[in-house]
Amino acid sequence: MENVGLPKIVSKIEWERELSEVLAKEKELTRLSDKVAAQRRRLPMFKVEKTYKFETEDGPKHLRDLFDGRRQLIVYHFMFDPTWEKGCPGCSWVVDAMSHPAHLNARGISLIIIGRAPLEKILQYKKHMGWKHTWASSFNSDFNYDFGATKESGENHGASVFLQDGNDIFQTYHTENRGVEHLGSHWTYLDLTPFGRQEEWEDSPNGWPKFKKYDIPRRHNEYPEDGIIFTYRNNSLY
Repeated sequence: MENVGLPKIVSKIEWERELSEVLAKEKELTRLSDKVAAQRRRLPMFKVEKTYKFETEDGPKHLRDLFDGRRQLIVYHFMFDPTWEKGCPGCSWVVDAMSHPAHLNARGISLIIIGRAPLEKILQYKKHMGWKHTWASSFNSDFNYDFGATKESGENHGASVFLQDGNDIFQTYHTENRGVEHLGSHWTYLDLTPFGRQEEWEDSPNGWPKFKKYDIPRRHNEYPEDGIIFTYRNNSLY
């Protein structure tokens, strides 16, 4: 097998010098992220005119009901085509990383996961994965199509944010593709490690492990019994 390269071995003084350069760039990135967040908070919004109806564990609900008495609502658009038996593995990564909702609720924010599969199928999958998060089905609604979660090419993941003001509901933000990585802390942890995400698109030194983007992510209960897909022994990949 191809040898897996390892980082260069240096003295502690040199390591601290190079680390300080990376930390300085991380600080720049943090400040840029703060600026982008400030711009995001100042985005204009548009009024949601259409009435949407969802199926939930507590019965039918409209978009207004999903706020659960709070002013702000975050929707994670979970890829779950009605013909699929299981939800998207990548979206399942994101849900696995979602924190306890009390931290959002305390700031007037509700979080809900919406998929297009029928509610019965969604609840079966939720139970299978051991999740406690709040879900809704948009199966009998135009919601997915209107908010970019279902396109001509098929299902699409993303996140949308809504604000309620009196009797009016507004959309304030939407992101998709890699924009949802902010919701999945697994990627953040991986980016801290020497081998990173181990995906072929990454800029990594020659000889470091790289696999196709969707070769590694699995549903958390579908990994091998020892929890390891790829094992490194003696600098070799098995």
